[in-house]
Parts: sequence; structure tokens; C-alpha cells
Amino acid sequence: QVQLVESGGGLVQTGGSLRLSCAASRSILSINTMGWYRQAPGKQRELVAQVTRSGRTNYGDSVNGRFTISRDNAKRTWYLQMNSLKPEDTGVYYCNAEINNPTYGPDYAYWGQGTQVTVSS
Repeated sequence: QVQLVESGGGLVQTGGSLRLSCAASRSILSINTMGWYRQAPGKQRELVAQVTRSGRTNYGDSVNGRFTISRDNAKRTWYLQMNSLKPEDTGVYYCNAEINNPTYGPDYAYWGQGTQVTVSS
């Protein structure tokens, strides 16, 4: 198991930047995929960014080129640097970890509690 705690959300103006952090309760070296998802009011949760254990990254189309995912193995933390923010980036951001679980199978998903990001126009 792993517990995930997000931080860094807040209110920012259009064009501004924020950095989100996701701190894990254990080493992240065994996590297959670390990611960020977001959910806007009335919409489905969507992928924002992922980084695999090998370092391969994947971004949602709407954030590609503006957001960057990174990780610090020593701090057991991964980050989402968000630049050139737009009002449509507003939502609750959740960090996600996919880990092989002996009971539930491969790539079992764990979630943080979410952090609110609001971009004002």
C-alpha cells in the first residue's frame, strides 16, 4: 500500500504558474507509473500527465507544452509544474500511483485526496 498527499494548489491568474507536489508514504522506486489527473465540475476525471518508472512521460493534449511532470526519488515525491495556466485548467488535481499489488493485481491504482487549482480570468 501507499498513501499519497498532494499539496501546492491554489488560486492563480491566467498566465500564471503553480507547482503541485505528491508525497508518497514509501519509496517510489517500485511504482510503475506516477501521474496527475484532474476533474472539473460536471466533467469526468482526465489524465494530465504521467511518468513511468523508466522515465517515459505522457501528457494530455490540452496541457502538452505547458505542464511538466518530474520526480525526486530521494524525497519520494513527484511534481507537476504548471505554466501558462488557463481558466479551463481549473479543477481538482489528484495524484495517482500504479503499483503491483499481491492481492489486487498489477498496476493497482492509488489516489491522493486531491488539491484545488483555480485559474481566474
